[in-house]
Amino acid sequence: MVTSNDASDFNRQQEHPGTTLASLPPAPSSSTSSSSSMSTAGPTTMPQGPEATSSSHNTLPESTGETPCDVKTAKRTAKQPVVATRQQRPKLAGFEFYEKILGSPKYVVAPMVDASELAWRLLSRRHGAQLCYSPMFHSSCFTKDPKYRKDSLQTCPEDRPLIIQFCGNDPKVLLEAGLLAQDHCDAIDINLGCPQAIAKRGHYGAFLQDEWDLLKKIVSTLHQNLSVPVTCKVRIFEDMAKTIRYAKMLESAGCQMLVVHGRTRDQKGPLTGVADWKYVKVLKEIMKIPVLSNGNIMSVEDVHRCIEETGVNGVMTAEGNLFNPFLFEGINPTSWTVALEYLDIVEKYPAPISYIRGHLFKILHHLMNLKSNGPLREQMATSHSVADFRAIVKQLEAKYEPFHEGLQRWTGEETNTEQPPESEPDQPTYNLALPPWLCQPYIRAPPEVHRQKMVDSARAAADPNREKRIFLDSDGNEISRKKMKKMRRVERRPNRAGLLPSDPKREPSRRFDDICKNTKLDCTNPMGLKCDHQLCRVCCRVRCYHEDRDCAGHKLFIKTRRDKAKRLTEAEKLEQQQQQAKAVDGGKDDDNAAAKDGQEPKQLMEIES
Repeated sequence: MVTSNDASDFNRQQEHPGTTLASLPPAPSSSTSSSSSMSTAGPTTMPQGPEATSSSHNTLPESTGETPCDVKTAKRTAKQPVVATRQQRPKLAGFEFYEKILGSPKYVVAPMVDASELAWRLLSRRHGAQLCYSPMFHSSCFTKDPKYRKDSLQTCPEDRPLIIQFCGNDPKVLLEAGLLAQDHCDAIDINLGCPQAIAKRGHYGAFLQDEWDLLKKIVSTLHQNLSVPVTCKVRIFEDMAKTIRYAKMLESAGCQMLVVHGRTRDQKGPLTGVADWKYVKVLKEIMKIPVLSNGNIMSVEDVHRCIEETGVNGVMTAEGNLFNPFLFEGINPTSWTVALEYLDIVEKYPAPISYIRGHLFKILHHLMNLKSNGPLREQMATSHSVADFRAIVKQLEAKYEPFHEGLQRWTGEETNTEQPPESEPDQPTYNLALPPWLCQPYIRAPPEVHRQKMVDSARAAADPNREKRIFLDSDGNEISRKKMKKMRRVERRPNRAGLLPSDPKREPSRRFDDICKNTKLDCTNPMGLKCDHQLCRVCCRVRCYHEDRDCAGHKLFIKTRRDKAKRLTEAEKLEQQQQQAKAVDGGKDDDNAAAKDGQEPKQLMEIES
C-alpha cells in the first residue's frame, strides 16, 4: 500500500531504484497544514535525509513563503523546542492510522536484526506480506553515525507501508532518531521485546519492561513530538494482571498500535517453548488500539487460527518468514526457487554479504543438513559474492530437481537410478508432508528436552569413568577441543585475514602443520608463522622473559622495554645527582650569605662607637 503523502518520494525514486531517500534532493513541502493534525504547538519543518543531524531541528522563518530547499537553517540552541511534523498529511491515531495509513494489514513481517533489510522486505511483499518492519536500529548509533543512518534508511517506492524500529533507553536520543527517520516511514516502533543478552548489556528491549516511568516518558515524548504514530512491540509477564496494566500504561502514554509476543523475557533460545495466545486474546479485548500477535506462526493456517482464537487485527511472523518467505501465500516452494529470486532482488538492491549468507542458510536449511551436501555447506560459508552463492544454488537445483519432478525416486539418500527398484523401496527419511528441498518451518525441540539433555550432560561430566573425546591434529598429536575448533574455523574461512585466493599478493593461508619447536616441554601448540624463535605464543613469551629477547612476530618486545626502563632509570639517577649537587652548592651560598650578614652589624657597631 502507498499512502498519498509519499507520492513525491515515489516520483523522486522512480529513476533511482537502488538509492535511499536521504541521498536524493528533498522535495518541496506544502506551505499549508491543518492545525488539528499537529500534536504540539509551534510546528517546524524537518529537512529530509539522514544527513540532517542537529540542524534537522531548526525552525524556519514563518514570514517567508519559501520551501525548505530555499531556506538556510540556523544552528538550534538548547532552548529551542525539538518538534517536527509532516505537512503532507495529518497525523492519524489508533484504528484510523491502522486502516487508512497501513491499510488494515493481516500479514506482517517482524523486525529482524540483520535480516529484514530492503531486499528481503521486497521478496516478502511479493508473496503476501502487507506490512513490513525494518531491522532493529540502535538509536544512539543512528543519531551519531551518518553512514549507519544512510544504510539503515535504504528503501524504494514499493517498500510501503513501512515501520522503522528503534531500541534505546534515552527519551531524547530516541526522539532525535525518530525525527531523522519519520520522513521515510509510516510509524516509529519502540523495541520492548528483545530478550537477548546484548539487550541486557545495552539496557533496552525486554529489559526495560520493569521501568514503567521511563517507558511512559519515552512513549509520550515520541508521541508528542513526532509527526508519525508511535507503536510498541512487547513481551508478556507471567502475571496476567501485570501484563494488562503494562499494556494499558503504554496505551495511555501514546502508543497507537501494540504488538504482543506471547512469551516471557526468559523464553528464548532452547527454552523458547510455545507462545501463549491467552494473553493476546485478553489484551485484544480490553485495548482500544489495534493489537497484533507474534509467535507460533509456521504456516498460513496458523495465521488464520490465531486471528480466529484471539481476534487480533493482524499476525506477525519472524522465524516462519525466514524459512519460507512464501508463507502468507500458503505454499511451500522449492528452496532454489526462493533463493534465486532473492538473489535477483539483491543484485538490484544490494545487501551485506553476511545478510545474504544468513538468508540462504535458512532457506536451504533442510538441504544443507544432509551429509552429502557438507561440501556445499562449507563452500557457502566461505563465499563472498552473489555469483558464488548463485552457483551453489544452481548445483542444488540440478541435484534435486529430478526428485522434485518425479524423474527419480527419493528414499533418503540420493540415487542415480532413473527407475524405482523392483523390490519394496525403503521408507523415505523426510516427513510425510514435505521433502527436504521444499521450504518448510524449523521445528524447535521442547524446553523439556533441552532441560533433560542438560541434566544428562551434567551427570556424564561428573562421572569419573566417562570416556573423554580425544582431538588430534594433522600429525596425530593430541590437542584441546578449543584448538581443534580454532583450526577448523581458520581452515574453513581462510579469507578473513587476507586477500582472496586469486589475488597474487595474497600471503600463504595460515596452517597448523608446524608445531611449536619447544622440545623441553614437548609443546603441541601450533607454531607462530612469523615467530622469530619458531614457537607458539605462550612458549615464546616465556623464552623472551627468561632469556631477555624480543619477538616481532608475536609483538613481544621484552628486551626493548627492559633496555628502555634501564635508560630511564639511569637518566633519573643522573637527574637526582644533579639536583643533589645543586642543593649542596645552594647550601654553601646560603652559608656565605649568612656570614656576610653577620659581619655587617659588627662593622656598623664599630663605626658608631
